Amino acid sequence: MEMRAILERLIGFETVSHMTNVPLMRYVEGVLAEAGIESTLIFDDSGEKANLYAIVGPRDVSGVILSGHVDVVPVEGQAWTRPPFEMTQEGSRLYGRGTTDMKGFDACAIALMLRAAGRDLKVPLILALSHDEEVGCRGVGSMIDAMAAWDVAPRLCIVGEPTSMEAAIGHKGKVALQISCTGRAGHSSTAPMALNAIHLAMDFGAAVRALQGRVAAEGPFDTEYDVPYTTLHLGKIHGGVQVNVVAHSCVIDMEIRSLAGHDPALLIAELTRAAEAIVAPLRGDFPEAAIEIARLWDYPGLGTPPDAAVVSFVKGLTGGNGHMKVAYGTEGGMFAQRLGLPTVVCGPGAMAQGHMPDEYVEIAQLQRCEAMLEALLARCEAGF
Repeated sequence: MEMRAILERLIGFETVSHMTNVPLMRYVEGVLAEAGIESTLIFDDSGEKANLYAIVGPRDVSGVILSGHVDVVPVEGQAWTRPPFEMTQEGSRLYGRGTTDMKGFDACAIALMLRAAGRDLKVPLILALSHDEEVGCRGVGSMIDAMAAWDVAPRLCIVGEPTSMEAAIGHKGKVALQISCTGRAGHSSTAPMALNAIHLAMDFGAAVRALQGRVAAEGPFDTEYDVPYTTLHLGKIHGGVQVNVVAHSCVIDMEIRSLAGHDPALLIAELTRAAEAIVAPLRGDFPEAAIEIARLWDYPGLGTPPDAAVVSFVKGLTGGNGHMKVAYGTEGGMFAQRLGLPTVVCGPGAMAQGHMPDEYVEIAQLQRCEAMLEALLARCEAGF
């Protein structure tokens, strides 16, 4: 089956992260089975989400992981001019949700597995498709746990997120935090006799901005990123009941995107001290005053050395000379950290088109990806 036909089917599955991806995974399982390739599905506790991995080639040799996710971001609130869950061609572009991020790579990798099934591989190819990447790389962990138990560990990982087919060797890690501010409710006519939790949240926000300013000025720095330092971002705030009630509670959702060598725990510790400094003077009158920081989820950054063998290997497959670091996160950091795998991110399309209305991928980018994977197949036949 050709890559394009596979991509058209993948786009047709509405796999927004809050929805099931099982029909798509069953489709992939069936396509691979027709070529004699057995798949393993790993379901989450709900049974509505699944990871999938499949292996072509010998099982007693370290293989190459081709990593992709199948969930996509929502289309609600976006001004699409084409059907988001149908693949549409106009000129040199294929439109549809996920064409770039990242079902284009998924389709190329599945098509490669089908071609590989009829070849005598000395090094196996491993297809690894995950769920819930778009909500914090929260699905792939169970598949990584399964791989950690294999008798023969994989040798390297290529994550096919969109890089315009350039080798990406780094991305920042991410920590999601929830800040719960507790004050004391009261009538707004006597507001000074209460403790406004929104004011606590605003004071905490000022502390976050001050810490961000210091990090921006003092580093650490990595000039290969557009923003060369760790960032702290307040993304959402909710508090209060109505205008004549002093808010009892207020909640902030925020994130830290950290350079690979910058431990976010150090920043969280500073924020914890700042929170205590805000509420400590208030506890004499308001003993319930609190600002509590909860760490919701996280994924590690990726920091593959530019002179690592995996980097030159992937460059050899693409014919490229340079490398890059990307602003967005990927599952690459998890494969590198938890499995100790040399990892590079390299895939078709550009993230500037991902997550956008009328998302598209250039056909030429998919062709370059197919050429890279065909070169990989040849290397696997030759034993590297």
